[in-house]
Amino acid sequence: MAANRPSEPTANWWRDAAIYQIYVRSFADGDGDGTGDLAGVRARLPYLVELGVDALWFTPWYLSPLADGGYDVADYRTIDPAFGTLAEAEKLIAEARALGIRTIIDIVPNHVSDQHAWFRAALEAGSGSPERDLFHFRKGRGPDGAIPPNDWVSEFGGTPWTRLDDGEWYLHLFATQQPDLNWAHPAVRQEHEEVLRFWFERGVSGVRIDSAALLAKDPALPDFAEGDPHPFVDRDELHDIYRAWRAIGDEYGGVFVGEVWLPDAERFARYLRPDELHTAFNFNFLACPWDAGLLRTAIDDTLSEHASVGAPATWVLCNHDVTRTVTRYGRAETGFDFDAKTFGTPTDLALGTRRARAAALLSLALPGAAYLYQGEELGLPEADIPLDRIQDPMHFRKGGADPGRDGCRVPLPWSAQAPYAGFGGDAEPWLPQPADWASYAADLQSDDPESMLTLYREALRLRREEPGFATTGEPGARELTWLDAAPGVLALSRTNGLLCVVNLAAEAAELPEHTSVLLASGPLDGAGRLPQDTAVWLRA
Repeated sequence: MAANRPSEPTANWWRDAAIYQIYVRSFADGDGDGTGDLAGVRARLPYLVELGVDALWFTPWYLSPLADGGYDVADYRTIDPAFGTLAEAEKLIAEARALGIRTIIDIVPNHVSDQHAWFRAALEAGSGSPERDLFHFRKGRGPDGAIPPNDWVSEFGGTPWTRLDDGEWYLHLFATQQPDLNWAHPAVRQEHEEVLRFWFERGVSGVRIDSAALLAKDPALPDFAEGDPHPFVDRDELHDIYRAWRAIGDEYGGVFVGEVWLPDAERFARYLRPDELHTAFNFNFLACPWDAGLLRTAIDDTLSEHASVGAPATWVLCNHDVTRTVTRYGRAETGFDFDAKTFGTPTDLALGTRRARAAALLSLALPGAAYLYQGEELGLPEADIPLDRIQDPMHFRKGGADPGRDGCRVPLPWSAQAPYAGFGGDAEPWLPQPADWASYAADLQSDDPESMLTLYREALRLRREEPGFATTGEPGARELTWLDAAPGVLALSRTNGLLCVVNLAAEAAELPEHTSVLLASGPLDGAGRLPQDTAVWLRA
């Protein structure tokens, strides 16, 4: 398959790229200490080439105490020793690029680690110091200042304020160990612009922006007030920040993808104007239940939002924060909502796997870029983590009611017969693998024509080689057309006679006229009809 890959992707590669998300800690362990690392990724580059992806998105690999899985960054210019060295990162970027695979890194601009040099200096300098101006320090309310400065709620639950021994409070929209930066301070903007240049000069092709809509805060840090602009979500001043970033990216040919959770389509689209971000994650599709009408609406809304600013859509079913697709689609409630996560939710994994296979073909047939979270190509389910092994701060911040996100972060199974399913050496992985994890191993699936891995490899090959799957980005181009179909059936056409049909109805569905079947997520019935929870790619 590598022979079919272009040696140098085109300038608009990001418009229809297949991008694979790597959570380094859990991808592959190269030194056998139980933690994934860059050496493990480098050793698995042939696997990623054969899978057929165009780029790798790495969640944070920087120096970090790992209070929030690496999203608490202590130094953006240093690779965490658990993962390797800066020289290894540079080597990985170059080796992947030589194989036709680009690299996207994760930037976390809203906050840093409490171990970051800036925050340590702010604690030492004390109240009223210039060092504290880089963050949001405030006096508390009440006669003794014991009440938090405002009524905001942390993204992880509870108050986003922590009080220091000197009586001042500091803001952290996420975990206590993640103090928010003050983006009204010019030094904060300058530092991040220099970090972007640092990594672009080392060969990265793009940047994923964590919590992209949260950076700017109302300088008064007021309580919530009905009808007023939100004090820290989607502030207008964000757009000047991203225009400056875009100018830097354009110098290097680099692209940006934003993590933007916004219900307002018009506000969302503003981040994708030609002088701002190239793309943003499409969470409406990710969170959508397994329902034909709702999925079609999510697809239509997404394409409409992006068309208004000439940006390509992105399609994703799962990531490092979200319940794995196989598990979610096997439950009574098939949508995703952070607030609805609980322990012990019944799951039909056979049903979920069938639907996840169909969803893979649907998402990969849509115009735009596709993101694939590591392990989805193996059909991994969400793992139940023993209570005494849970590490995710979301679990603890919510009083233990939320199982957290560790269940989708369990180290990958590579070899069925090796210790710990071939994740690394003889050391136990940092998160425990379920007892049946080896049955999902990549080496078993690689030779199985019916496996999830084989399905993804073939789908990505066809998506890359068939011109009809390309996203042109030309103004007014019709990238997708819906076809008449029975209730509960989604049928769409791309260009050059490519069709995708997905049956979510209870009965088998008639297929539209076609000359050949390119790929199906499951067997067709004896009459050539499409069974329930099955998808197929056809040539008209």
